Amino acid sequence: MATAAQWIEGTRPRTLPNAIAPVLAGTGAAASLDGAVWWKAILALLVSLALIIGVNFANDYSDGVRGTDDERVGPIRLVGQRLASAAAVRNAAVASLVLAAVIGLVLAALTAWWLILIGAVCLAGAWFYTGGKKPYGYNGFGEIAVFVFFGLIAVLGTQFVQAERIDWVGALLAVSVGAFSSAVLVANNLRDIPTDTASGKVTLAVKLGDTRTRTLHLVLLAAPFVVTLVLIARTPFALVGLLALPLAIRANAPVRTGKHGLDLIVALRDSGLALLVWAAATGLAVGLT
Repeated sequence: MATAAQWIEGTRPRTLPNAIAPVLAGTGAAASLDGAVWWKAILALLVSLALIIGVNFANDYSDGVRGTDDERVGPIRLVGQRLASAAAVRNAAVASLVLAAVIGLVLAALTAWWLILIGAVCLAGAWFYTGGKKPYGYNGFGEIAVFVFFGLIAVLGTQFVQAERIDWVGALLAVSVGAFSSAVLVANNLRDIPTDTASGKVTLAVKLGDTRTRTLHLVLLAAPFVVTLVLIARTPFALVGLLALPLAIRANAPVRTGKHGLDLIVALRDSGLALLVWAAATGLAVGLT
């Protein structure tokens, strides 16, 4: 039986910035339209956290039963390392996704019914990333999915449920958060190229190869800072987003210097921290002006 600490580790805490940052950015975008609603922001945050934890448990379950996680570096795998039964991890995934769905239904009922359709797509995306007969995460579409779900949908959805409209500021924030979130996954998949190749998991990193994946990580981390300069048109205070630049440079350091395996975990961690700092600082800047 897995311990409480192992279950917590199974949620993949290093990925939680991917859930928190979109809500910070989306709330800032809503505030810039004078439409921020604090309790809706909290509900959106709960949906985002439940969704990403559900995704992580679902991935642990699906990869574990396929044998993909039998030889891994990095965080523990509950199923792959036989720390918890596959059924228990599957149930944890389902419970998290159901929680996200219930809270999402509340937000949809209070905002617009068609949000239910978007929520259904998000739930399907969460499960079929590594689940089902033809998981899209095994065919190089993981980074695109993260960009869409934890960038575009999460940020613009947060802005919409509060302000009931979106604008170009929200769109730029969504693109930037999506780029950062994808960088987190790229760092993870770069680390796993050898084991993913051996197990037949064809991620985008496996398709691109080591060198081009490292270039992609740099591009994804650089893009939000270009957006920072564009956002000056909204407010010069958007420059506070540059506070995240040292973290982004530190995140890319092990990638650009050719590190492998466990030495790349810091890239995953610091990519997430850069995302969180950028979203908080930029969201606050646009929200208060």
